[in-house]
Amino acid sequence: MIEKLTRRLSRLGALAEPARRDLYLYVVSQPQPVGRDQAAADTGLPRHVVKFHLDRLVDEGLLEVEYRRLSGRRGPGAGRPAKLYRRAAGEISVSLPERHYELVGRIFAEAIRDNISNDTPIAAAVAGAAARAARRIAREAPADAPTVLSSCGYEPRTEGDRTVFANCPFDALAQHDRDLVCGMNREFVAALMDELGRTDVEARLDPQPPRCCVVVQPALT
Repeated sequence: MIEKLTRRLSRLGALAEPARRDLYLYVVSQPQPVGRDQAAADTGLPRHVVKFHLDRLVDEGLLEVEYRRLSGRRGPGAGRPAKLYRRAAGEISVSLPERHYELVGRIFAEAIRDNISNDTPIAAAVAGAAARAARRIAREAPADAPTVLSSCGYEPRTEGDRTVFANCPFDALAQHDRDLVCGMNREFVAALMDELGRTDVEARLDPQPPRCCVVVQPALT
């Protein structure tokens, strides 16, 4: 988690340099990939400065490179392909505390499909989609429960014989519809624990702001 955050901050920090930021904004505003000569001419920066900053943006994963002959000619005498820059395919987001709205978006999208296809009540569809998502996460990145919970943004803390979560990964949505989102949260954590083999514990709702509404405690016998 720390390594991922450090990498994201490094990539965003690369845009703190004004000339580099201006070049990035210039490249992503163009309809086609941009060469160094074009970038230098349009921004007024020296070509060697443009080359340095564009290549730094590539190193940071903010831009991608392709090679193409701008003249359209082929064969002997056509010259070397030009190095062109375009926006990188991935995206960068940093949220402190950590939020996972992309995850909840996928859960809701799957729940809506289930609701439409099978006429499943929306609350049940969301619960089922949350459980399936949690099981996929546990299978794809097997680790102990605290590590997996941390990777999902929960910030687990031990309090006596139970685990509480200092952070809700879906906080803004929970503020909007607490019943639906907290119920989804409980199903997600419960399925995660089950997939990790933690049959000795259970996920329960115990809302105590500002922490997450879900706690994990010893299963009732």
